[in-house]
Amino acid sequence: MPTELNALVLGNLAPRTTGSVRLLLRCALSACLFGWLVCVQAASPSVALHYGADAPLEELKAFDIVVVEPDHGFDPKRYRKPYSELYAYIAIGEVQPSRDYAAAIPAKRLLTTNTDWGSKVIDLSWPELPVFVADAIVSPLWEKGYRGFFLDTLDSYRLVSGIDEAAQQKGLIAVIETLHRRFPGIRLILNRGFEIVPAVRDKISMVAAESLFRGWNAAARRYVEVPASDREWLLGQLRRVRDEFGVPVLAIDYLPPQARGQMRETAERIRALGIEPWVTDGQIGTVGIGRREIVPRRMLMLYDGSPGGLLIEHPALRFAAMPIQHMGYTIDFRDLNKPLPAGSLAARYAGIVIWANAPVARGRQVADWLQQQIDQGMKVAIFSSFPFAAEGRLASRLGLRSVAVSGTPGRLTVASQDAMMGFEAPLQPDRRNLTTLQLADEQGRSLLKLADARGQTFDAAALTRWGGYVLDPYAVVGLPGTEQSRWIVDPFAFMQQALALPDLPLPDTTTENGRRLMFIHIDGDGYPSRAELPGTPLAGEALLTQVLQRYRLPTTMSVIEGEVAPDGLYPALSAEMEAIARRTFALPYIEIASHSFSHPFDWSRAELAAPKKKDDESYHLEIPGYQMNLEREIVGSVDYIRKNLVPPGKPVRIMLWSGDAAPQAQALRIAENAGLLNMNGGNTVITRSFPSLTAVSPLGYAIDGIFQTFAPVMNENVYTNLWRGPFYGFERVIETFQMTDFPRRLKPIDIYYHTYSASKQASLKALHKVYDWSLAQSPNLIHASDFIRKALDFETIVLAREDGGWRVRGNGELRTLRAPPTMGYPDRPASKGVAGYVAGNEGNYIHLAGGDTFLRFAATRTGAVHLTDANARVSDWQSLGAGLRFSLKGYQAIEFSLANASRCSVLANGRALTPRKSSGGVQSFGISDAAATIETRCRDR
Repeated sequence: MPTELNALVLGNLAPRTTGSVRLLLRCALSACLFGWLVCVQAASPSVALHYGADAPLEELKAFDIVVVEPDHGFDPKRYRKPYSELYAYIAIGEVQPSRDYAAAIPAKRLLTTNTDWGSKVIDLSWPELPVFVADAIVSPLWEKGYRGFFLDTLDSYRLVSGIDEAAQQKGLIAVIETLHRRFPGIRLILNRGFEIVPAVRDKISMVAAESLFRGWNAAARRYVEVPASDREWLLGQLRRVRDEFGVPVLAIDYLPPQARGQMRETAERIRALGIEPWVTDGQIGTVGIGRREIVPRRMLMLYDGSPGGLLIEHPALRFAAMPIQHMGYTIDFRDLNKPLPAGSLAARYAGIVIWANAPVARGRQVADWLQQQIDQGMKVAIFSSFPFAAEGRLASRLGLRSVAVSGTPGRLTVASQDAMMGFEAPLQPDRRNLTTLQLADEQGRSLLKLADARGQTFDAAALTRWGGYVLDPYAVVGLPGTEQSRWIVDPFAFMQQALALPDLPLPDTTTENGRRLMFIHIDGDGYPSRAELPGTPLAGEALLTQVLQRYRLPTTMSVIEGEVAPDGLYPALSAEMEAIARRTFALPYIEIASHSFSHPFDWSRAELAAPKKKDDESYHLEIPGYQMNLEREIVGSVDYIRKNLVPPGKPVRIMLWSGDAAPQAQALRIAENAGLLNMNGGNTVITRSFPSLTAVSPLGYAIDGIFQTFAPVMNENVYTNLWRGPFYGFERVIETFQMTDFPRRLKPIDIYYHTYSASKQASLKALHKVYDWSLAQSPNLIHASDFIRKALDFETIVLAREDGGWRVRGNGELRTLRAPPTMGYPDRPASKGVAGYVAGNEGNYIHLAGGDTFLRFAATRTGAVHLTDANARVSDWQSLGAGLRFSLKGYQAIEFSLANASRCSVLANGRALTPRKSSGGVQSFGISDAAATIETRCRDR
């Protein structure tokens, strides 16, 4: 082995750890089964390595194998996907003194020190080494769930001069043979060890090597280009392993994390040689580039938090989050007053959005941090105020200058404005909030130029070389005398351009199989109320007979234990209410949720279990003898429902937050640990009298890593003036449904109300009107739990470029991508896991058949048969030549449409179907069943 290459690779993956997933690496056919993984390529799996404690596993699942350091505590069982798995890094030829098994190795079996990494080189000829590796290293990891292992430092014995290499190689072979005997089904990747490959070729899955084109010199701590002679030697070894022994090969190269373009180019060069690439930083601590390149879907949102303030009340969440999420991005919120993320962010975040109301106390540190990110290529969009004093050198670095103004600027006028300004309300220049900035960089473009009485101009909003800014009051403005706001800038256009966001196929939670989603969920408030109906039944009874049994639709229903239980507020009515609840929860289309024990109105106070002060309004129902306890509110109420109200075996899945619906970290953690989904919160109330996107809330947000899903639309309490009337007011939610469907479909249909809506004739009529209108839209009906799972999938779904197409991986709950028209049309025959598409307001809705998709676009429509729309979920999707076979299962009589099926016979459960309608190359079908297997048999074209 050439000397220079030896210097490069012996500073290799040494005492760091990885884990990787493996499909059948040497499968002769695609789609062959191996263990629990499906072979998706005939050659080799895609591989990623990340040794950081913060390895972003949700993003890395874009790769089939993810090698991690197991000492960081990852859970391979929880991670395991049908398409991706963690492999554990283990060093065979070296040991770090910090490893818990290091002290058990006899000192005489430690030959020397690898000074680059501070590790000890192990004598591989040690007779007890195979058993030691199996017992001390692999067995604990096997118990944790690892089934694949990346074996490193296999050539470290070469650091010892004059060593018997044959004896070392024989010992290494014995280690591998022992592992195969002890752990049936184990999968191994070797890092080098070329000499032993002939002996273990049938026991290994892949062989890796470092530094084919670019290397990391650990001793000098610098990146280097590999000499041509060393590259040719290594390439010869890899080709021999691949071509002579039939073992897939992996090349791991190193470049600075900010050099994404070079990483991409290097990965392409490696791939062109028929070798699986992974290009990463020298510490293997960032998301690199391999066969696939992850496209960041995360946005870093910085906001100026205040002591005791809640993020849910901040404009960053109230206003900016919804447009960001609608554009397909998830959000990490970070307080500007606290430490900001370190290192290069380009591989993790699509951009940085800042919403500050004024410069923060640590503005200088924020400015320096922000400049570092800009220097590394990050784009930044700033709303309302710079988080630091944008003047002098700080302004100059951003291509701006602060203009001195003597005296009062006088009346301000609009000198020029971009089309994205004046979005929902006209501009009203305000000299009281004047920030005296001008663009000083020719690369910038003013979006709003103001002029004072002296002719001095100021750029209140602009696009810049680093992103852009919109200053107060030209982002969002409040309407005097109301609780309403308006966007002055178009947030979609501004962030798209400022952050230079590319056209992407983006996940969408509003639609499935081309149809708008619809679900119903009911908070249990008012169960003991008397209804204005003959006999004055309880509202719970009226709801059951007048609504639930009438429509028989998938509905998520909850109760408040403190209202219904015998030890609650209404013991005399408890037996009757519990009987009604049992009849309701026994219905097959009813999903069961809890609405708490005492209905906290203020969850932040509940989090503190704050006692009621004298003359203070209670923050929960005052149930005799009860003191606030979050476990009792969440877990206790669920246990009560399970034990007393539901049929055996029927689950209670959801916690529907009460009151302000603003749970904090502790309440969310309790629900998460109890296995409960959670929903409610948000304030989507857009109507013709409040026609603003500021009245459309985001999908939800995470606190300490736990996501709270917001109700897509607010309930009737808001539309009836806090239940003061008019009691028919909930019919105006139809306006909300319409305005969140056009010009952008921002939300599904969610009929969200309380039990007390069944207590009045006017509110019952409003409910019927809302139900009838919603059903007339031909929606795709689901339960609330289905929507929550889609929201959770939205948070973690990963998008990666691959071979001119897109790899999309999630949990299989979210089944729709939305692609702008500029991307063309989905090429179903060239894709995998794509059922079809249909045009929408913002492009094509693309129907996914599962959680692992490869999507390719074409410039023109293909003539292949595809699903246009359906009101049920797709499963078991198969392409059969020119035809298709798939299953549909939903909550109503099935309706579906197919494009390009005019030369096909269409069967449902083996029976031929006749189209109900045929127009524009699309045929529509319907059957009375809620589940069916569909097959198309098509004549050759």
